Amino acid sequence: MAPHAIGVAPSERIVHDDPRHPLYLGTWKQSKKADVQDFVYDDFEEPHRKRQKAILMKHPEVRGLYGNEPLTAFIGALATAVQLAVAYKIGCVWTDMHWSVVLAIAYFVGGTLSALYGVIIHEAGHNLVFKMGLLNRLTGLMVNLPMVVPISQSFRRYHLEHHQFQGVEGKDPDLPLDSEVKYIHNNPILKALWVFCYSAMYVLRGLAMKKTPQRWELINWAFTVFMDVMIVRYMSIRSLAYLAVSVFFGYGMHPGAAHFIQEHYIFRDGQETYSYYGTGNIFYLNIGLHNEHHDFPQIPWTRIYKLRRIATEFYDPLYAHTSWIGVIFLFIASPMQGPQARLVRKYKAHLSGRREYRVPDDTAKSTAQKRRDSVIASA
Repeated sequence: MAPHAIGVAPSERIVHDDPRHPLYLGTWKQSKKADVQDFVYDDFEEPHRKRQKAILMKHPEVRGLYGNEPLTAFIGALATAVQLAVAYKIGCVWTDMHWSVVLAIAYFVGGTLSALYGVIIHEAGHNLVFKMGLLNRLTGLMVNLPMVVPISQSFRRYHLEHHQFQGVEGKDPDLPLDSEVKYIHNNPILKALWVFCYSAMYVLRGLAMKKTPQRWELINWAFTVFMDVMIVRYMSIRSLAYLAVSVFFGYGMHPGAAHFIQEHYIFRDGQETYSYYGTGNIFYLNIGLHNEHHDFPQIPWTRIYKLRRIATEFYDPLYAHTSWIGVIFLFIASPMQGPQARLVRKYKAHLSGRREYRVPDDTAKSTAQKRRDSVIASA
């Protein structure tokens, strides 16, 4: 394999076929030592852009799956109405309900719905709900209404950066902080606490980027504060507390939040992104199909399974999860798992991998082979 030629002029750069083709799995291996407190490093760029190109070469019909799904907004509106109705009941009607019952409702109802809001915010962040960008922004704000804290617009910003710089040190906001690796590492009790408080970890990673809030983030903050005041005024502080605890549960030790671990924590050598194929996808709008989503972020949740059926030869060989509860259990119990179990690359490797390695044109090769076979057959 030729070394990366960082700093070489474009006219002098030699471009090679990417050796990871066609599945784009790396040759790197996860650490086999439980005491290692460092990420796994790779010297190639993320696999998804090139795998997308490889799939389109073989299955150009996949482009027909691109588009929007307005049904997502209807589901979001319904879920928001249900959660607000429950908050009203708990804060204004069921005022004598024991706190243990309130917590149970907050977990099983509020947490489940809060995790769904995150999925809808994700779809809206990719403009997969409506064609008009403004309507996607408003969809995100709508489902942010019962979430107490401003999430939708910051998530949109940082999640798109995650797609652009997956695994790039200092640029991917989805990567754990060094302090998470240092203090959590592979301690099962601390990992359980880390999972339970994952919503706070997500916020801290965004703050660590030290970026100036954008206009829509400020709008999100103002909208959320206003709606929180309205909830307290026309419901009660108890209603607001229920909503806050629901978000804490829904983004923590909850099956609906397990995809945060499932997606990019390393479970197999050479593979940095993982899908989940289980019944949870029914309620959570196929959020588990993460390899497929990273390959084609232009495809909404209602059509992403069609991509998998079309390009089975690309996805069947990849390791995938079948249980979100199993993901959480394995992450906590295994001494090899922890915040450090992530694939990381330097920015120079990210750039050079894209510049110096190309996707082989299998279509052209197969056509040429057919011609040669035809000539041999007719001879």
